[in-house]
Amino acid sequence: MIQLVLFLILTVLSAAALAGIILQTVCFVITRLKKKTKPKQLIRLRKMLIFFALMMILNTVLITVSQLTASTPRIVDENGNTPENSIAELIKVELNGRKQWISIRGWDKNAPVLLFLAGGPGGTQMAAVRYELAKLEKHFVVVNWDQPGSGKSYYAEKTKNITAQTYIENGYALTEYLKERFSQDKIYLVGESWGSALGIFLVDKYPESYRALIGTGQMVDFAETERIDYAKAIEIAKSKGDIALIERLNANGEPPYYGKDVIWKSAVYLNYLSAYMAANPKIQNPGYNTFRDVGSSEYGLLDKLNFFRGIVNTYNHVYQQLYDIDMRTDYKKLDVPVYFFLGRYDVNAPTALVEEYVQVLDAPDKRIVWFEHSGHNPWINEREKFVGEVLSCFSEN
Repeated sequence: MIQLVLFLILTVLSAAALAGIILQTVCFVITRLKKKTKPKQLIRLRKMLIFFALMMILNTVLITVSQLTASTPRIVDENGNTPENSIAELIKVELNGRKQWISIRGWDKNAPVLLFLAGGPGGTQMAAVRYELAKLEKHFVVVNWDQPGSGKSYYAEKTKNITAQTYIENGYALTEYLKERFSQDKIYLVGESWGSALGIFLVDKYPESYRALIGTGQMVDFAETERIDYAKAIEIAKSKGDIALIERLNANGEPPYYGKDVIWKSAVYLNYLSAYMAANPKIQNPGYNTFRDVGSSEYGLLDKLNFFRGIVNTYNHVYQQLYDIDMRTDYKKLDVPVYFFLGRYDVNAPTALVEEYVQVLDAPDKRIVWFEHSGHNPWINEREKFVGEVLSCFSEN
């Protein structure tokens, strides 16, 4: 956080210096044209240029240092001691020629590996999972992966080249890396929102690599989900007499959306639904702690910027590629146990679609686990129960 404050101060000073340079330059040109140039003007201009250059150099050094010193905190017990066989790493790995970042955390490096697939596409939840699901680290080696186009891996691939297949290929490459490094023949998957769909894609194509999958905030049919969300937002807005929102939604039209402003059109109803869930007294601990997460030690200053760029740019490019996917028809048979952790009050990913999917799904084991005080994020809303249910489901496989 100190680095971020310093960065903002230096940025403001740089902007002020640049404005001063422009002003001094204009004054210098005017007086030169009038042949009334004063030596002091040129001296002031030079001082401004030197000050601006100094601020830019300091900012560059600060950004570089912040990137190089980013880390994940060590594992500590209740006495502040680090367990002998624990692991806490923030490392860059090469997956199919793309350099990407993962965090690896656990009290025992010989424990089963659990790979958490973040929401998005373009989202990073490396810090959020560490805060919210720290108790899983006592039972698993918990791996968080910044997918291409997100957070620390924002530059792993050009945004225009990212597709769902990019994530599948890289997710499998990461799985094989983890299996080899920790000498395990299979690993566990937990996927959140978009990550829940990616989890389905992975276990469908590479069932031999996974013990079981938990999908939370489960996505089933992307296009239908957007239409349902849009209609739900209008329904809520009408009940509240929110005419301005209704007009904005009508102006955008019914989704799915395509083009360069998908994120901005979708945000109108998605943010509205998120606020609606956050205001629901039946939902515990209702939202993300974004300022805490983006300020975490895992992210350097450039990563903090890419924290938001991924949500906007990557989401906008990739999400519209997913509209033709329907799990109920495309992924009806899976050879891996699948469990769906659903918030009773989730109005972002319609739970009715998940219930329909479970009815047609052929899998070695399948079930819905309901979280009665949750919305779209049971892993945040009811983290204690979430950890307990993960242990319960995965202990069977």
